Amino acid sequence: MTARTPITDTTPVPSPSPSLSARPFRVHGQVARPLTLTVAELRTRWSGHRAEVVFHCAQSGPRRHTFHGPLLREVLAAAAPRFDPRRRKDRSRFLVAVGGRDGHHTVLSWAEIDADFGDAPLLLATRMDDRDLDPDGCQLVVPTDHCGARYISAVTSVWVGACGLDGTPPAAPR
Repeated sequence: MTARTPITDTTPVPSPSPSLSARPFRVHGQVARPLTLTVAELRTRWSGHRAEVVFHCAQSGPRRHTFHGPLLREVLAAAAPRFDPRRRKDRSRFLVAVGGRDGHHTVLSWAEIDADFGDAPLLLATRMDDRDLDPDGCQLVVPTDHCGARYISAVTSVWVGACGLDGTPPAAPR
């Protein structure tokens, strides 16, 4: 079993040089307020958290990194997912799909990140190992995972929506 250091709040990280290119990504789906955000906006609009992680990479073995960035659930809350936040069962049927520039993607359940359920401290990292991610784009960090398959580099899209068990696709965003 791999030891993991819990995520902690951090002091604000200075913004990088304006010469670094902004790589925006979208938060969309069944949300009231779709967002288009850059790494710099993630850094300035939400509290930063730090995660020291160890995960196993299929190609290169154990990887150790330190990431900084806001919690995914806090960023998604700003987009106002279209569920009744007072109803746990309504929240628990929602999914979060995260895609990266290289075509890699993963799907999470809302319950994984919800404080009433799994409370997993997933980050949208703005820094990795003291390097700003502005030129590349933010990275999804899943500190509770033992393997790195759900770490998504250069995030381009975060979709939020409900899943139906009858085989029908999720409803279109309102």
